[in-house]
Amino acid sequence: MDSLSFYSGKKVFVTGHTGFKGSWLCKALVNAGALVTGYALAPEKDNDLFGKTGLENEMVSVIGDIRDFGSLKKAFDVCKPEIVFHLAAQPIVLESYKNPKYTYETNVMGTVNLLECIRQSDCVRSFLNVTTDKVYENDDLSKAFVETDKLDGFDPYSNSKSCSELVTHSYAKSFLLDKGIAVSTARAGNVIGGGDLAPNRIIPDCIRAASKGEPIILRNPDSVRPFQHVLEPIFVYLMIAQRQYEDKSFSGYYNVGPDETDCITTGELATLFCRYWDDGARWEHKKVENPHEAGFLKLNCDKLKNTFGWSARWNIETAVEKTVEFTKAYLGGAPASGIMTNQINSFLGE
Repeated sequence: MDSLSFYSGKKVFVTGHTGFKGSWLCKALVNAGALVTGYALAPEKDNDLFGKTGLENEMVSVIGDIRDFGSLKKAFDVCKPEIVFHLAAQPIVLESYKNPKYTYETNVMGTVNLLECIRQSDCVRSFLNVTTDKVYENDDLSKAFVETDKLDGFDPYSNSKSCSELVTHSYAKSFLLDKGIAVSTARAGNVIGGGDLAPNRIIPDCIRAASKGEPIILRNPDSVRPFQHVLEPIFVYLMIAQRQYEDKSFSGYYNVGPDETDCITTGELATLFCRYWDDGARWEHKKVENPHEAGFLKLNCDKLKNTFGWSARWNIETAVEKTVEFTKAYLGGAPASGIMTNQINSFLGE
């Protein structure tokens, strides 16, 4: 995807817009001239990329709970969107063990609520549900998942996102495709990038420790994950939504991950971070008793490549370098909005 001109003047509805991915997506859309409405919980005080960008002054930002159908539908009906991106979720595996009921209510019934808004509308032409690479039944074998593999995430977060996929497939077949609405789901790998300070995520943990001059503590340094810069899936989401808007035959479900050589361990990722951060940054392994998390996770993205001619733009080293670049510039006083725009333009080759 080399241009966002398609989105100029389009009415777009984004759930989860105050989150990390949501903020980057909305920034790209606003820069493209889209008429964006976001619906999400208020951002966390210590992890507010959305607020730091000033995006609330460039789009309609509605603060609400995806579980509240009445509030959601009111915002949706005012927007009358042509294109819908669903990113709202409880996204943390460890948190899902602590609050499984809330996780299922948000990730499953939140999806149902949004699909009901779409089902009852006459304006939507393209819907994309953003799920996760963790939707697959994972036996920790050295196998890259393909889209036809069984869906059955282990932990409450992963399982709830599997359910969100199934709900979307059912609504598409039962209601939406007959209404001429194109529907896809996108299963993205682990993302990194500037502005993410969420707890229990590897790069934010690295930033917090390195900023204090403390060692970075890794609980699972040998875990393999498909790490990628946040702009990689963001531009895939934009591409899928556009292409299926233009041609409904592109509806489906797609893995979104890095090239196989960029699927690395968390220890290797932390080593890259330390190299680019410098200033004596270092990491240590500390065994911590935590609930089950998959040790190996890799995606096969051949379907995405073969369908759209897609290929990743930034390898893992560039992804880490851009993340550190963003963070150090922001900590040095540069405005987040300008850094985001510069990195979006760099990603587009402008």
